Amino acid sequence: MPELDDFDREFDHRWARAAEHKEPSARARMLAARWKDNPPEPVPFRADPDPVRPRRSSWSSTAIVFTCVVAVIVLLGWVQLRSSY
Repeated sequence: MPELDDFDREFDHRWARAAEHKEPSARARMLAARWKDNPPEPVPFRADPDPVRPRRSSWSSTAIVFTCVVAVIVLLGWVQLRSSY
């Protein structure tokens, strides 16, 4: 194998993926140890709870954004008009 410079050696992903054994992450080891004696209970699927307040409809959000953009344009025009005097 040709000699690799430091940059190529540091980022040689083919060599890392070809490793024989990959150690599990710390969280995976912790959960495996915890569940060895006391496995978790199966949890049935539950949908997300209803939101606390209903979401705004898209048209009202659009109206709010449009109003803000118009207000900024009017404010900038007014400031420019005042500075030209």
